Parts: sequence; C-alpha cells; structure tokens
Amino acid sequence: MRQEISPEPILEVGLGFMASKALLTAVELDLFSRLAEAPRTGGDLAGALGLHSRGAADFLDALVALGFLERSEGVYRNSPSADTFLDRGKATYAGGILEMANSRLYPFWGSLTEALQTGKPQNEHKHGGDVFDAIYHDQEGLERFLHGMTGLSMGKAMVIAQRFPWADYRTVLDVGGAVGCVPVAVAQRHAHMSGGVFELPRVRPVFEKYVASFGLGDRLTFHGGDFFTDDLPGADVIVLGQILHGWGLEEKRLLLKKAYDALPDGGAVLVYDAIIDDDRKENTFGLLASLNMLIETRSGFEYTAADGRAWLAETGFSSSRIEPLTDGYSMLVGIK
Repeated sequence: MRQEISPEPILEVGLGFMASKALLTAVELDLFSRLAEAPRTGGDLAGALGLHSRGAADFLDALVALGFLERSEGVYRNSPSADTFLDRGKATYAGGILEMANSRLYPFWGSLTEALQTGKPQNEHKHGGDVFDAIYHDQEGLERFLHGMTGLSMGKAMVIAQRFPWADYRTVLDVGGAVGCVPVAVAQRHAHMSGGVFELPRVRPVFEKYVASFGLGDRLTFHGGDFFTDDLPGADVIVLGQILHGWGLEEKRLLLKKAYDALPDGGAVLVYDAIIDDDRKENTFGLLASLNMLIETRSGFEYTAADGRAWLAETGFSSSRIEPLTDGYSMLVGIK
C-alpha cells in the first residue's frame, strides 16, 4: 500500500517564522515580565503594551495556542515555563538570547540565500562594520549580549553541573564565559569548587554583579584578557562553551592548544557547542546553528563529535568522550 504523504510538515517548517516572531515580539514587549507581576485581562494587557485593538486578541491567543500563555475567563497568565524563563525579574531569565535573535538574527537570516551564494557574513561585516563593535558599542548593548549568552547557556550549565564528575577537581575556568553562568551553576551545586571566567576586561562589572547576586564573590574570580593573545590562567577544568564554533579551523586548534597548556596532568577541557552528529542527519539544530555561523562570522562553523575528538587527540589530550546535554547541544571532554 502506498504511504500517504502530506504537505503539512513542509508548511509547518516553511511558515515557522510566524510562531517564532510572535514569541520574539512578546519578549521584546516584555509581556511575560508584566504577567509575572499579576494576571491581566486582554484589554488591560493591550493598554499596558500599547497594542492596537485590531490585533491584540489574536496575538495573545496565539501565544496561548503556542503554550506560552494560559487564559481563563478572559484573564491571561504565564505558562509555568514562560514564568520561569521569560520573566526578566528572575535569575532564571533565558530571554536574552531571544532579544538578540529578534534584534539581530531575525533580519540577518533574511539574507541566507546571499550568504550561501557568496560564503560571506550577512551581519555588520556586510557593510564594513564589526560585529563586536556593534554589540559592545555601549554598556547596554554589551549587557544585552552577555545576558543573551547566559540565556542560551543556562540549561546546559545546569546539566554540566550535575553530570560532570566535579568531585575529582577543585577549580574551573570558563574561557569566554560571559557573566559566569557555568561557574555559578557548578559552585552552587559543589561547595568545594572555585574558579571564574576569562573574558574581555570590560565584562568585569557585569560578571561581578551577576556573581554577587548568588553570593559567590568569594569563590569566583574575573580574569581579564584576550584568549587569542594572552595565556590562559591555570585551572583543573577549562570550559570552552560556545566558543570554538565561532572560529575557523586554525583558531579552533589554537584555542584547544591554549587550554591544554593551562591544564595540569589529569586536568580536563570541557567543550560544548551544538555539535553535529557524525552522520550529519539528526541534529537539525546543530546544522542550522552552523548556518548561523555562516551568517554571523567570517570562518566559524559547527562540527561533528568525530571532528572534535580528532582535534583533541592532535592537541595531545590522552582521551576524550562525547556526552549529550540539552536542546541539540553536546559536550566534548578531553583529559590531559
């Protein structure tokens, strides 16, 4: 019997941008933070957010249908997940990456065809600018980017803090670790651990504010520098989280070598990215994330576990393993 086929999967992907933009706009309007204060009627919400009456109900009810809001007798409230991760007032806020997706990635992805035909970035580089100058041009932009990275890393940080054998180590250094999401998660769960991040000097005040909010200022320290030009401080475990994917092969190998040199014998490097499955068929997010590197960087790309393990071996690591995290991410662990 011939298997029936349907256009629905095609249309679901092809029109997926509609649902995406509805969520991104809700984050932009800070809808979820307002509802975290108290449930509200549709009219009250529309007035508070400055929404025109023509589209307000459809917008709010679309968010209900998507599972981000709940509605009962005309009163809207956040779903449990939205209340936890999309309320700006909570330490678990993960919306920073969605803010960045809305303001930067969403318009840049409109030029994917050009990126594929030219092999060139479609962000600020396209017009002679620099992506980091654009992101870091003021303190507000810097903090938005850093908290965006924190939102993207938070779930992975919790899994890493739980699964990695931290009892075997004493110190951790997160290279390019933004505000310190991973070290904070590790220090919260493991009282014997100390460490910090290695980041550009201007990140220091944002890091210190974030770490202080968890009462961990006595255990987590900021190290300022440039990971391409400076040596890394020593630690038992060095984390390269969402760092390697932004650079070409030469830079990837250089960063792994720097990590190797900073580790003691028996130390570990922990690399996490949207690592692609070796057959390049299953991790849809990883493959799309690699296209995002095409759009956002001059030479970056995601890579397979086999690629990563080969680079670790070439660098001198005696053994390595791959472990799944969450949301299409995995971590490579190399032991010196």
